[in-house]
Amino acid sequence: MPNLSKGFRIWLRRIAWGAAALIVAAVVSGALYQNVLLARERRAHPMPGELIDVGGYRMHIYCTGRGTPPVILDSGLGDSYISWQNVQLEIAKFVQVCSYDRAGMGYSEPSARPRTSRVFAEELHRLLHGAGIAPPYVLVGHSMAGYNVRLYADLYRSEMAGMVLVDGSHPDQLKRFPPALHAMDANWIRQAKFLEFTAPIGIPRLFGYCGNDAALRAAECTFNDARENAAERETFRESADEAEATGNLGQLPLVVISHDPDQRHPDVPDALDKATDRAWEQMQEELSRLSTRSTQLIAKKSGHYIQNDRPDIVIEAVHNIVDETRQ
Repeated sequence: MPNLSKGFRIWLRRIAWGAAALIVAAVVSGALYQNVLLARERRAHPMPGELIDVGGYRMHIYCTGRGTPPVILDSGLGDSYISWQNVQLEIAKFVQVCSYDRAGMGYSEPSARPRTSRVFAEELHRLLHGAGIAPPYVLVGHSMAGYNVRLYADLYRSEMAGMVLVDGSHPDQLKRFPPALHAMDANWIRQAKFLEFTAPIGIPRLFGYCGNDAALRAAECTFNDARENAAERETFRESADEAEATGNLGQLPLVVISHDPDQRHPDVPDALDKATDRAWEQMQEELSRLSTRSTQLIAKKSGHYIQNDRPDIVIEAVHNIVDETRQ
């Protein structure tokens, strides 16, 4: 019996060592898979624009076109500069336009600073001045970036020429959306943390979370991007509070573009969709009251990503504000 017990312990140790070896091999293989494919995609789709030092780390900015006032495109939560590709080239036909990546996102290097809208506005300020792009600016913010551009206007009002909110977030939305929707926030954060944890070994890429577009994967299918995505989700409420604390925009030209309320949200259950949209419509109308020189537009046949579904409306809104500032 003692001999059998000793043999059994040896067998268990061999299994444990074998399992550990398999895990190490899987991790190494996953890391190689991630890094080799990412390097290949970045050779095929090199970073446009340039990296600018903003105080110990570099941020990516991509500018096209000529003319003033420069238009600055700020992406929504978890999105890189690529989210603006359908509008940037057209806006560049009548004015200088720049998209960029927040620190840690896309091609930008990560920052140790808190990931809130106030910090995003301060980092954008350093980036624009470091890149030699002179104010005043027309800031265009999609979704959560609506907070960022409002913080920028609050901190640097003299640098503002106008603002466009593209289905911009409202500071009260976490309070006014159906309570059942808030329960989904925790699931989205857990998913973001899972992608952050597994990104270095290629799990998001392997299971298709990085999408089918190679240029998008080259920019966003990285550990830094996944970590920034998770961080922005975790600090969303703090960013909302920061935006709520800002004042109104006075006479600053403002266009609020809102998605079509008849378009359902793919991530929201049908039972919550209508109630969520009713609250969203009211909050979008409230955003239009931030300025005495504002216009609200409804992007028919468009979901939340209006710059993709109806780029023409975003382009026209920017064009109108640029023309207004030139008069």
